[in-house]
Amino acid sequence: MMQDYKFLKDINFPSDLRKLSESDLQEVSNEVRKEMIDAVSETGGHLGAGLGVVELTVALHYIFDTPNDRLIWDVGHQTYPHKILTGRKSKIKTLRQGNGLSGFTKRSESEYDPFGAAHSSTSISSALGMAEASKLSNKLNNIIAVIGDGAISAGMAYEAMNNAGASKTKMIVILNDNDMSIAKPVGAMRTYLAKLLTGKIYFSLRETFKLIASAFSKRFSAKAGKAEDFLRSAVTGGTLFNSLGFYYVGPIDGHDLSTLIPILKNARDSKHQGPIMIHVKTQKGKGYSYAEKASDHYHGVSKFNVVTGEQVKSGTNLPAYTKIFANTLVKHAERDSKVVGVTAAMPGGTGMDIFAKDFPKRMFDVGIAEQHGVTFAAGLATEGYKPYVAIYSTFLQRAYDQVVHDVAIQSLPVRFIIDRAGLVGADGSTHAGSFDITYLSTLPNFIVMAPSDESELVKMINTSMIINDKPCAIRYPRGNGIGTELPSIDEKIEIGKGRIIQEGKQVCILSIGTRLEECKIAAAELKNKGIESTIVDARFAKPLDQELILKCAREHEVMITVEEGSIGGFGSHVENLLSEKGIFDKGLKFRTMILPDIFIEQDSPKKMYDVAGLNASQISKKILDILFTKESIKVVKN
Repeated sequence: MMQDYKFLKDINFPSDLRKLSESDLQEVSNEVRKEMIDAVSETGGHLGAGLGVVELTVALHYIFDTPNDRLIWDVGHQTYPHKILTGRKSKIKTLRQGNGLSGFTKRSESEYDPFGAAHSSTSISSALGMAEASKLSNKLNNIIAVIGDGAISAGMAYEAMNNAGASKTKMIVILNDNDMSIAKPVGAMRTYLAKLLTGKIYFSLRETFKLIASAFSKRFSAKAGKAEDFLRSAVTGGTLFNSLGFYYVGPIDGHDLSTLIPILKNARDSKHQGPIMIHVKTQKGKGYSYAEKASDHYHGVSKFNVVTGEQVKSGTNLPAYTKIFANTLVKHAERDSKVVGVTAAMPGGTGMDIFAKDFPKRMFDVGIAEQHGVTFAAGLATEGYKPYVAIYSTFLQRAYDQVVHDVAIQSLPVRFIIDRAGLVGADGSTHAGSFDITYLSTLPNFIVMAPSDESELVKMINTSMIINDKPCAIRYPRGNGIGTELPSIDEKIEIGKGRIIQEGKQVCILSIGTRLEECKIAAAELKNKGIESTIVDARFAKPLDQELILKCAREHEVMITVEEGSIGGFGSHVENLLSEKGIFDKGLKFRTMILPDIFIEQDSPKKMYDVAGLNASQISKKILDILFTKESIKVVKN
C-alpha cells in the first residue's frame, strides 16, 4: 500500500521528512493519518489519541533534530504516527502483537523513544532530568515533552513543573489539549483551559500578534516585549503556568501547520532561560469521522472495518468480569445509600460508568490522580460511607504509600476493586497486574480475595459489604467469565475460608484466582496417568485458610500453589505457614507456581501464560517432575 503515497513511501526517518517543503507537510500528515487508520484497523489498539496529534507529530519531527533533540511523549498511546515517521513504518501492522511494536514508547525499540512510558504524567519529570543532564554535559540539544490535558492534572506533573520553573533550565512542554483524555478530563484544570481557549479578547487579537510567537524573536524590542507581557496578562489574567515559572504561549490550533511550524521554530531557537509551555488545542479522533463522532473518540479499539467503522466483536456471549462487578455494585447501592464509587479517570474501563448512570452523585472520578483517589476514599470511609475504589492493578501501584499509610494503618474499610489482575495481553508488561497480591498481602489489617469465576466474584462483592473494620481487595482479570450462574446479592462467603473443588490422595493443588480452570485440566491430565489430585480454590490470599491448608499438607505427598502473581504473594505466605508449623520436616514436597522474575512482553494471553509457565500442561508437568524422576515419568506415560 505504501506505493500509493506521494510522500510517505520515501519517508523512513525524520531526516527524510526535513528534506520536504513546508507546503508538503499537510499532505504528509494526511498520508500518515491514512496509514495509521489502516494499521489499527488490522491490529486494534489506541486510535483517537494518535489521530489527534498527526500534524503536531509531523511538525515536531520537521522542526527538531530528533533523535539528537529528545522528544518525550507522555503515556505513549498517541505515538503511532511518531513510530511511522521514525523507522518503524514497515512494522506498523505488528502493533501490540507478539514480537511486534509496542503500543507505547519503548527505549529498546528505537533511539527515537528516549523514555519509555505507558502510564501518564511522567514526561515533564523525565524531560527535566534530560535537560539538566544536557546542561551538565554542555550539550545544546532541545528537550521536548508532549503531555495531554488529562495527564497534566496529575500531581506528579505539578511537582515537575514546580521544579522546572525554579531550575531556569530550558525545556519545551507541549500541552496537547483535546478536552478528552480517555473519559472527559475532570477538575479545575479542564475549566481553566477552556477559559483560556474561549477568551474572546484573546481570539480577536490572535492573528495580529501571531499568537505571540514573535516574543521569542530578536527583532522584538524591549518595549514591545513589555507590551506583549501586558497583553498576555490582560487577556489571560496571568496564567498558572507563568506562576510556576513557565513562559506560556497559546492556545493555538494543533492542526494548523502554518501556525505550528513558526511557533515551534521560535521555541527551538529561543535563548530563553527556563521552561516554555506551548498550549496546543487538538481534536481527538481527527480525520476519521467515526472516531470524531464516538463519545470516547475511539480511544481504544478492536479490529475494525475502515469503511463502516464497525469494530470486530469478541465472538463470545460470556459476561465480562468488569461488567459483573458494576451490575452487582448497582444492586447493593440500591439497598444501601452509603455505597459510593471512586475511580481515577477510568470509568469505562472499570465499569464505574455503569454505576454512574444510576448514581451520578455517588460516583467520583478523581482524574488521573490515583494517590488522591485512595486518600479521598479513606476520607469517605471515616464518615461511615462504603467506598469502592475501582482501579487497574498496575495503576494502584502508583498509590501504594496511600494504601499503606492512609488506609491500612488506620484500618479504614476502603474496598479496592482491582481490575486487570494477571497478564493482560496486547498492552504488555506495563499494564500487567503482576504484583498486587504481593504488595497488599504484606500489609496488616488487609483482606485480599481473588475469585476463580464470575459467581465467586459476586459472592466476594457481597461479602465486602459487611467488612466494616478493615480494608479489603478483590482482584480479577481482564476479560470474560466462564459462564457460571450468578448467585443473588445475599450469598456471601466466610472470610478466610477456601473450598475444596475435588479430592484425591496424592497431590494437592492450591489455586487462587482464575487459573483454577487450568488446574482442573491439569488434574484431568494427571488422572489419565493414574495420579489423583485434590484441588482447592483458596479464595483468600489473606487471611489464609490455615486449617484447610494444614489438613491438605498432612494428607498429601505433594502440594503446589498456583497464582497469577509475583514472588512474595499467596505461595510465599503458604510456604511460611508450612515452615512455621514444621510440615516440611514430615516430608511434604512443596512448590510454588508464580509469575517468573521477568517482565513478560506483549502477546496473546495464552502465549503469555505459556511464557509464565502457568498453563495446564505446565502445571501437570510440574507435579510429575516433583513425583517422579525422568525415567519414572517414561514408565508412567507407557
